[in-house]
Amino acid sequence: MKLAILKERRAGEARVAATPETVRKLKGLGLDVIVETGAGAGARMADAEYAAAGAAIAPEAGGAVQDADIVFAVRAPDGATIAQMKKDAVLAALLAPYSEKDTIEKLASQGVIAFAMEFIPRISRAQSMDVLSSQANLAGYKAVIDAAAQFGRAFPMMMTAAGTIAPARAFIMGVGVAGLQAIATARRLGAIVSATDVRPATKEQVESLGATFVAVIDDEFRQAETASGYAKPMSAEYQAKQAALVAEHIRKQDIVITTALIPGRKAPVLVTEEMVKTMKPGSVIVDLAAEQGGNCPLTKADQVVDAHGVTIMGYTNLPSRLAVDSSNLYARNLFNFASLFVDKKTGALSLNWDDEIIKGAGLTRDGQVVHPGLKG
Repeated sequence: MKLAILKERRAGEARVAATPETVRKLKGLGLDVIVETGAGAGARMADAEYAAAGAAIAPEAGGAVQDADIVFAVRAPDGATIAQMKKDAVLAALLAPYSEKDTIEKLASQGVIAFAMEFIPRISRAQSMDVLSSQANLAGYKAVIDAAAQFGRAFPMMMTAAGTIAPARAFIMGVGVAGLQAIATARRLGAIVSATDVRPATKEQVESLGATFVAVIDDEFRQAETASGYAKPMSAEYQAKQAALVAEHIRKQDIVITTALIPGRKAPVLVTEEMVKTMKPGSVIVDLAAEQGGNCPLTKADQVVDAHGVTIMGYTNLPSRLAVDSSNLYARNLFNFASLFVDKKTGALSLNWDDEIIKGAGLTRDGQVVHPGLKG
């Protein structure tokens, strides 16, 4: 069986779906690997390295995919590439199913079996395939590094003969994978760190990293999490109290990093324009939800803007700004996923649609969109 690795064509996408390391592993599964020329250039991986790992190099996308049984990519291929894929070929990529429905329909009509890596279930058995976690981890780190580079002051306290430099204050809004890594990174750089989240269980996580948890902690907050670990809707009264607390807290911060994303929906507003106006001149906001409208209404996607003396950074693809590391992690996620459906003895496709990982990530099959969240 042939597995093709595509070069990314989306503006600003420097990641690649396989590395020389994972090519060797894929070859070990009995697959013939074809890499489109230049696929790894953005991640500093040369064609010669792929060839040395045992891959064939295709001069263009069509030559890579036309006979491929499996196709790996970072983002969805363009329409011309999809049209050259054969019926029942397997595609695994970050497919943005809620926002790129036309692409999903093209994949279905072409007869492609498409898997969205962002739909991999968040279960223990799938942790090694969890693309959202591996990429969010790097995004949280990079958000702090970008903020530090933009900030006109040092992060740690410094005591010198000329006087003491006060440490920066960083506030992380949202304590998922990205938020936790942002807390840890800001702490390592010497900032005074605080964080907030609507889930009570995150309080202990925040404090274990040496940060201060910011929330109105009352009976409603203590019961604000479902048995599955998701946040419950809060009352208008609680939301008003929490907003007042956050507004007062933000006024004192130098760095604010927002991480709230809800798949398929516009990002919730966490930092209002009025809050921005109260921040100190030279403060920095890094909005990790810029691709979905931003957690701040002043955020502009893929731009760094100055609003009321505050710098707001709206990069939509932070993992791509660390392309070497993010590609290494993403490629391993894909290899682990492939190990589920490639028979290790014969090298043939063995898709078990009763497997909750296969079923959960599946988007298209037999010419139809099959994921329950997208049907209709």
